[in-house]
Amino acid sequence: MSGDGLVPGPGVSYGTNGMVASRSKRAAAAGLHVLQRGGNAFDAAIAVASVEWLTLPAMCGLGGDMFAVLYDARSDRLAAINGSGEAARRASRDYYVSQGLRTMPLDGWHAAAVPGAPHAYATLNREFGTLPLADLLAPALTYAERGIPVSEDMSRTIAGWAGKLGQFADSAALYFPGGTVPRPGDRWILPDLARTIRAYAEGGPEAFYRGAVAAEIVRASTAGGGLFGPEEFAEQTTDVYEPLHTRYRGVDVYETAPPSQGLLVLEWLNIIAGDNLRSLGFGSADTLHLLVEAKKLAFADRNRYCGDPRFVANPLDDLLSPQYAAERRAAIRADRANDAPTAGVLPEHGGATSYFAVADGQGNAISFIHSLSALFGSGVVAGKTGVLLNNRAGRGFTLEESHPNVIAGGKKTMHTLNCYLLCRDGQPFVVGGTPGGDYQPQWNVQAITNLLDFGMNVREAVEAPRWISVPGTDPETLDEPFGLIVEDRFDPDVLSELERRGHRVRRAGPWSSPGALQFIMFGEDGTLQGASDPRGGGAALGY
Repeated sequence: MSGDGLVPGPGVSYGTNGMVASRSKRAAAAGLHVLQRGGNAFDAAIAVASVEWLTLPAMCGLGGDMFAVLYDARSDRLAAINGSGEAARRASRDYYVSQGLRTMPLDGWHAAAVPGAPHAYATLNREFGTLPLADLLAPALTYAERGIPVSEDMSRTIAGWAGKLGQFADSAALYFPGGTVPRPGDRWILPDLARTIRAYAEGGPEAFYRGAVAAEIVRASTAGGGLFGPEEFAEQTTDVYEPLHTRYRGVDVYETAPPSQGLLVLEWLNIIAGDNLRSLGFGSADTLHLLVEAKKLAFADRNRYCGDPRFVANPLDDLLSPQYAAERRAAIRADRANDAPTAGVLPEHGGATSYFAVADGQGNAISFIHSLSALFGSGVVAGKTGVLLNNRAGRGFTLEESHPNVIAGGKKTMHTLNCYLLCRDGQPFVVGGTPGGDYQPQWNVQAITNLLDFGMNVREAVEAPRWISVPGTDPETLDEPFGLIVEDRFDPDVLSELERRGHRVRRAGPWSSPGALQFIMFGEDGTLQGASDPRGGGAALGY
């Protein structure tokens, strides 16, 4: 790699009894405290997630969704969790087309799906945790009741999205206490959200989905012209399943399944597996060209074939087969960028997100991602619940007739959220991931190849220069021409060669990639090694 070296940072963190890597230092500290008092990695994950609701309010919350991949050492079990919610039962393509819309609205009640995260947190706690849910939510409840100090970043972010939040009275009341954006150092108190957290902590998902919280969300939806009814809340479920899997460079890679787009990472790795990236060299024109072109093909397949598995037959066996990967690899031209990638022909058969990783001294590990979709989601705080709702329906569904991801009542949209866990010899090796919408699989593949192909350590892998290929899967931008945004620490001659091959290269600042990668690696002697991306300002804390 070229440029001015590593950005100043804390380096690699080490621990033997536990490790938390989060974009939020307060959340990481809350998770570490759970580990130190005897909780396992899954207990700590709930504490981390709930504090992030308060410290990263634009990115995650009780009104969002979550996905996870985990290893439970007690049962020697790998599992994945789908904690996403469905569209309003009364929603339909015909309804929105009749309103004169060509794409789904991005803000407001019609952009929101049922929050899936609260049910999923409780499921994680019930099936894998050891401590009571109320104990794990106590730090978040304290922050909401007594106030959380506003950081400079939080104040700046709220101010930057004041126009979106100011459209809705309940949102304005929450985010502009006293009529103004909270200033750095202010104590931000959230009494409505505190009551909701307390009800959830004491009553679990029943209190959220079938009690007063859901009733208030439905009431506010009706008052605001939304389509939510009580049924989609009362019938919310969480899927716990065996994660998707492929093998890359002798390592087992586990990812989240549809409606998550984790399959992108696996198909992409399969496509590049037939090339020797190490011999091509990190940051070379040949390596970057191969990775970018493989990305385009994997994304084209996702856009063409994948949707909610309850509505769409996702052809995963075909998309993730070695034979199909070989066919897709053959479609890559070494000398020219593909400006019109199409989905492959399958055999016929009858941003806003937060990611964190946790590991403990017993061998448990969890890769965890949760999100409101866009920054501040739909912009709608649901009545007097204090819960900011996601805009997953608006960003994820299309109004294109017969598309696998067309909106329908009770359907779950495809998700950009995905996270991974790497295993060697059946045991956790690396827990990793990042926020970033359609950038997530791109940065995840880059991080995995940094580790497995180029032999970087965890710090080097998260701090290496990165790139972004656009567009991805967002219906709003799918028709835009392909572009390649690169941090300018790559060799200028390499970027010129990529332009010669037809890539539209846009040079960005040396640390401008907006992701926040988090890594935990298990050493052969049981030592845990953690790294938190300096671009995100978080921390990896071990003990």
